[in-house]
Amino acid sequence: MYQCPTVIKLFNDSFKSSLNTELVRGGHEPIYIPRSQYYPWDRVIFAHGFFASALHEISHWCIAGEQRRKLVDFGYWYNPDGRTPEQQAEFEQVEIKPQALEWILCKSAQFVFNVSIDNLSADPQAIEASANIFKDKIYEQVQQYLQQGLPKRAQQFSDALIAHYRSDQPLSPSEFKREEL
Repeated sequence: MYQCPTVIKLFNDSFKSSLNTELVRGGHEPIYIPRSQYYPWDRVIFAHGFFASALHEISHWCIAGEQRRKLVDFGYWYNPDGRTPEQQAEFEQVEIKPQALEWILCKSAQFVFNVSIDNLSADPQAIEASANIFKDKIYEQVQQYLQQGLPKRAQQFSDALIAHYRSDQPLSPSEFKREEL
């Protein structure tokens, strides 16, 4: 049911012609690469052909402004696993909106969303404490998006997923429960 060619087709049908952006199945690490003189499309490249990775990377793309979409990986820094508590707090702050959008896109596709803390080698007690706050913030951001509306590209892609996976049955705020995180 959750085939990468399907999500690639839905994304590319939605954005390749209109915004010169394509979704591409990648290897070990996801990355966003803007178009250049050598390649005519911006590329949202997701990791290992994982459906969840595709939705996560699309979420980043959906909130990136025009200037960020001109930069490799939208100009974000990334510290790998083993971040300090300060680095983890900064990571979580940057990830609230994309993970909230990812949750909405997952529900749009009737796919299970998992919060990504992405710091497996950190102190488990410190991660657990900050993870609950992070989850609260993701939930609050989802509620804000549902009340105030999604960014335009996120809404367009959510609609494409809903049409394909939910037979056009719209999302309901009641589907988003904090205890699911």
